[in-house]
Amino acid sequence: MDLRNLSKKQKAYITVFAAIVGLLAWAFISAGVITHNFNRSQLQTDQDRQEALIDGIILTETKDEKKYWEIYGETGNYDSKNGVALLNNVIGNFYDDENNVSMSFESSRGTYNEKKEQIILYEDTFIVLKDLTTLRANRLVWSGRDIPVVAEGNVRITRKTDLLATANKVEISPDYDRFKIIGNTVSKVYSDKETK
Repeated sequence: MDLRNLSKKQKAYITVFAAIVGLLAWAFISAGVITHNFNRSQLQTDQDRQEALIDGIILTETKDEKKYWEIYGETGNYDSKNGVALLNNVIGNFYDDENNVSMSFESSRGTYNEKKEQIILYEDTFIVLKDLTTLRANRLVWSGRDIPVVAEGNVRITRKTDLLATANKVEISPDYDRFKIIGNTVSKVYSDKETK
């Protein structure tokens, strides 16, 4: 096709058509770049069930402009039928009424069940309370804002230089300022003189 033989009107149509094709190609490529880590597949056996495999997922609960908690998973899987998000390499925070961080956590695996409104952390769970008390546990269960948080399995508690304790289970108060040690407990409390 020789462009010299086309009228100005035909050249204008070709230019507009090329611009539209270029814009559509750009939009398609951009959508692919933006969603390249998001793989959503409809399961053929159950029409109502959807799963999403996601890199970098953040879940948050807020009410009346107050943040209750936030949890981030490096990778995750969400199942719409169960309402459960499975997260890997998890970090997060729980907040007090003034929106200050009152407890932080890190774990290799975690789940959020939206029907039960429950967070469970599994394996290698590390917790820091607002008074800098640290806990290590095999499992942590948060079941609501007004219910104690439960840490279970090989729990090890350290508070600054004055407390070292181990237990089967620990209940952390809903305000994250107290905890109760339960079952097969060994506690060592140090005075200021012993730690200097």
